[in-house]
Amino acid sequence: METGGIILEDYTKEINKRRTFAIISHPDAGKTTLTEKLLLYGGAINLAGSVKGKKTDRHAVSDWMEIEKQRGISVTSSVMQFNYGDYCINILDTPGHQDFSEDTYRTLMAADSAVMVIDASKGVENQTKKLFKVCVMRGIPIFTFINKMDREAKDTFELLDDIETVLGIKTCPINWPIGSGKNFKGVYDRDSNHILRFFAANSGQKEVDTIEVTLGDESLDSLIGKENHSILNEEIELLEGAGSEFNLEEVRQGKLTPVFFGSALTNFGVKTFLEHFLNMTTTPLPRKSSEGNIDPVENDFSAFVFKIQANMNKAHRDRIAFMRICSGKFEAGMEVNHVQGGKKIRLSQPQQLMAQERKIIEEAYAGDIIGVFDPGIFSIGDTLCSSDKKFEYEGIPTFSPEHFAKVRQVDTMKRKQFLKGVTQIAQEGAIQIFQEYNTGMEEIIVGVVGVLQFDVLKFRLESEYGVEIRLEPLSYEHIRWIENKGLDASKLNVTADTKKVKDLKGNPLLLFTHSWSIQTVLDRNKELRLSEFGRD
Repeated sequence: METGGIILEDYTKEINKRRTFAIISHPDAGKTTLTEKLLLYGGAINLAGSVKGKKTDRHAVSDWMEIEKQRGISVTSSVMQFNYGDYCINILDTPGHQDFSEDTYRTLMAADSAVMVIDASKGVENQTKKLFKVCVMRGIPIFTFINKMDREAKDTFELLDDIETVLGIKTCPINWPIGSGKNFKGVYDRDSNHILRFFAANSGQKEVDTIEVTLGDESLDSLIGKENHSILNEEIELLEGAGSEFNLEEVRQGKLTPVFFGSALTNFGVKTFLEHFLNMTTTPLPRKSSEGNIDPVENDFSAFVFKIQANMNKAHRDRIAFMRICSGKFEAGMEVNHVQGGKKIRLSQPQQLMAQERKIIEEAYAGDIIGVFDPGIFSIGDTLCSSDKKFEYEGIPTFSPEHFAKVRQVDTMKRKQFLKGVTQIAQEGAIQIFQEYNTGMEEIIVGVVGVLQFDVLKFRLESEYGVEIRLEPLSYEHIRWIENKGLDASKLNVTADTKKVKDLKGNPLLLFTHSWSIQTVLDRNKELRLSEFGRD
């Protein structure tokens, strides 16, 4: 990288504008709707399409796969970029369906912070807990948006207590809701001491009108109602005495979550959330590598692959590798070192995506997410760098599948297409495939994090590869990677319900029906070391 004044200054300015975050939630908490509204405020779209399609006939901007359009859910992670004020924002929209996939976990590895969307009538739900664990594992800041305040909601203090008890993180409300359901009038901003009174506009398709009034203003009785005004005063007084104080350092360490209230569907509270969020988040941070921390500004271009998606465009039958740029500047057509592949490659067809719309880009900076054409050489977790001092970013964990099935193709003449399809989908990280320990690919076992991925596998093999399959569910619920190098798994003394398998790279693994079997096998084989996570 040139260190001449202007060049470095331009780099620094561009990189410091970046904010890269993932949006996570339990199914139906309104995450995709919130994503759309952020895009609406950023001017990336002019009209938000309701995800369920009740008020409009449009599909959500971030959903692209046919099965998503049919079901009205997100099953793959989308990546979107837009500008807001002086910021350049990269949103990673993760699947929120109950049966989500490993793709969700991996996407969190590419984010600098996470926005957790919670349904005000339900509080913290199971899937949120899983995603939260990954955020804690990485120590990334978590911002909470309590959504659907336009419907009947749980008590506000109860919602905060739920987050603190279930997730074990302190909360600090940045604003406070005034009523809920039909009585939801707006929010009180604790920082400015202002009331933001909301007025709906066009079923949430356009930006919303707000009036700002200071707490204690005489006009508040008529604006939000005398009873609401009285309740608000009591709650604010209680909050000042009981709540955690705001501490930006604790937020950035993932120990305290700022909480916001609103309704993504009607746009209430979305703009104020976005503006506070941008002020609290950091520019792209250094990342750990085999050569120590890599600074985003002081180092040449480097990136890692966190997602691979085949057949995003049926007309092209293409395969895109999504990468998070960690340092420096990317330029179209640049030659870089593919560290794991051990060769120099030219990155072609760089693009950013907004659902099915693609934009070819000439340049991108640390913090950005880009997709490049993959001729079949990339794997999840691969590092790319332009410097000759090659290094590798920390591997991306392979998360334990929780459901397993034997997979067979109906037409044995289509063996070649079947193997190609299953292998490509596995390389994308949506499924994991295993073989019997002592055989080849005669029998394939598929493991998934959420059972919806079985439907996605079936759908994609039929529509993209012309292969019909039968799935036979297996009773295994636990998987462990064998950490001992060079260990002969065939000599292990295992229980009757344990199955020995190997992954695509030939690594030995064990499948268990019961959790107690894991300890039994460890007791019988004293040197054996097992891990819940594999590393790509």
